[in-house]
Amino acid sequence: MRRKKLVGMLLVSTMIATMLAGCGDKGTQPAETSVGDTEENGVKEFTAFFGVAGSEINDDNEVQQIIAEKTGAKVKETWLTGQTADEAIGTMIAGGEYPDFIEGQTGTQQLYEAGALVALDDYLDDYPNIKNLFTDLQWEQLRQEDGHIYWIPQFSCIKNEEKVCTHNDEAFWIQARVLKWAGYPEVKTMDQYFDLIEAYNEANPTMEDGTENIPYTILCEDWRYFCLENAPQFLDGYPNDGSCMVDPETLTVLDYNTSDTAVKYFRKLNEEYQKGIVDPESFTQTYDEYISKLSTGRVLGMIDQWWDFAYTAGDALKQAGLDKQGCDYIPLPITIDESVSNQWHNSGGAFNAGSGLAITVSCQDVPGALQFVNDLLDQDIHNLRFWGVEGVDYQVDENGEFYRTEEQRTRSSDTDYKASHSCSYSYFPQYNGTSDDGINANKPDGQAKEFFDGLNDDVKETFQAYGVETYVEMLGTNEAPGEWYPMWSFSNNFTTSTPGGLAWTKIGEVKHEQLPQVVMADDFDSAWANYMDVYNECKPQDFLSELQDELDRRMEQAAQFK
Repeated sequence: MRRKKLVGMLLVSTMIATMLAGCGDKGTQPAETSVGDTEENGVKEFTAFFGVAGSEINDDNEVQQIIAEKTGAKVKETWLTGQTADEAIGTMIAGGEYPDFIEGQTGTQQLYEAGALVALDDYLDDYPNIKNLFTDLQWEQLRQEDGHIYWIPQFSCIKNEEKVCTHNDEAFWIQARVLKWAGYPEVKTMDQYFDLIEAYNEANPTMEDGTENIPYTILCEDWRYFCLENAPQFLDGYPNDGSCMVDPETLTVLDYNTSDTAVKYFRKLNEEYQKGIVDPESFTQTYDEYISKLSTGRVLGMIDQWWDFAYTAGDALKQAGLDKQGCDYIPLPITIDESVSNQWHNSGGAFNAGSGLAITVSCQDVPGALQFVNDLLDQDIHNLRFWGVEGVDYQVDENGEFYRTEEQRTRSSDTDYKASHSCSYSYFPQYNGTSDDGINANKPDGQAKEFFDGLNDDVKETFQAYGVETYVEMLGTNEAPGEWYPMWSFSNNFTTSTPGGLAWTKIGEVKHEQLPQVVMADDFDSAWANYMDVYNECKPQDFLSELQDELDRRMEQAAQFK
């Protein structure tokens, strides 16, 4: 019945996607007043704020209504706009009012220290879906210094067998048209990558309509400056520990900012800037301007995390038909030289103990909020979140395998359709891996056949040329390097209350200021020497020492659970 109603509505309506997040309290009890958790028509209505940019959904979103009917609850999501996460969280703390759920990102530690979050320890046993998300060791890793757990990581749980087709992390990306023009060459080193972009742009300076290409651009705005600064660790064959490299043999923290590879990488960017290959607007453009450039198909290559551009620029390219010109992006396994094995992609996910979905002290119904999170992890609700409505958003074949028709795939990337119909609650806890039915992936991008069938023709052609079927296969995959991984789950929550945190803050400020100057400098050697002088004044050893202490602590903790 409900399905028939949906089908009818689909004939007259269009729509866009969604997301959500949360946060917790420092052992305090929920406040007597709340900015959310009202009830209408028997459905509890909670509020949520996420410290990242995201897309809001329509109030009458169809799948959200179905989930509300099944769970008895819904959430009004709000996303970060016009501020940093720290600024937005600071404003909330100053006012003393919070949404029911919060995902503070870099402001998570502020929330904890302000006593804004509800301790979850006494509740977890009553919500088995939540409790079963993580191992005992992982729950222990979430305990703060006061002995309590305040947030639930959303993205690191693999249920049953891992199924992954998309590389969701960082890489050197290049357009399919560039690879096709060059005859699909093996591109494995930094020099080979930039040589190819240079050659293509010289031979093809414009798109088909005469629009001038942007050979290579860099996103540097706010916290996204990782697109500029952390490539040396990957080029040296290390995985994404974010703030450092870790020698797996000696378990020693290493500084990628001062490595020989860092010098070679920034010297290369400087050379490419002087040649006009690096976008001169790289260091002043906003995130929105960056996404707009990618969405036009003009940008031949960049470093970025998949999630940072694929769900915006990727959908825009498809809707504009630019995939027909080969404007989709392909990841390449780039290292500093061919003797280095790449570790761009690791299996098993990365457990981020540093932030997650929390419940605030403003929430008047903590059990109800947790029940909603628990319900979202039921398999049928999880299918609604990520696959949609059977017969409307996907089909089921005679073997029980989910798939989409071409029309359904097209709708799934349409922003208007997603706003009115889709509701993934994307910043709430979720599963990757395999459904309870043992057949289907928990998300469409993990369903190998559906994934490949849904690829744009330029990506399919590229994959076939290289003998692969997924983005992961383009890069290869590795096991997570060790129990410490990833170190960014610790450093992301640094505050200036410790010498290491103070050093880390100063280092970030220096890199923001100095690295663009290094790339644009007429005299690279002088600019780099000046950068190193200023960098060393930040006392990086204080930062590295605290990272080493944390690494040692993690290894000792893991040993207790073996």
